Amino acid sequence: MKIGELAKQAAVNPKTIRYYEEIGLLPPARRTESGYRQYADKDVERLQFIHSAQALGIALAEIKEVLAFRDRGTSPCLYVLMLIDTKVKEIESRIKGLRMLADDLKRLQKAAVNIPPEELAAKTHFCHIIENQQLLQPLDRTAALRKPS
Repeated sequence: MKIGELAKQAAVNPKTIRYYEEIGLLPPARRTESGYRQYADKDVERLQFIHSAQALGIALAEIKEVLAFRDRGTSPCLYVLMLIDTKVKEIESRIKGLRMLADDLKRLQKAAVNIPPEELAAKTHFCHIIENQQLLQPLDRTAALRKPS
């Protein structure tokens, strides 16, 4: 099948297929004499596997390693279990950080409610609630939880 048909069957964009070939997630396609890429059913299955792995939060580089295990004839399942364990720990850490941030924001909200309306209406650079250092002090510990942008 040609790239358009593969894209349709796997529900991906043809550009995605070319990209996956470029980074080694898909093996290079065979070419016709006229240069068209030709794919087989196994390529549909591989793309569907990639999509399923991405839905679980597995990065393309990690998926590439899983596929490399399989391509070498080795079961990747122990590696996948390690990936899952790492992902669970990362998610639980983020959840903990988000809960702490939510608590801090609730405290800021309560403190901001007590600001007199005339202070809220006073001209500041942007917003008095955020700029007021006294209100922000309890939030200082959340700065360590934020990822650098």
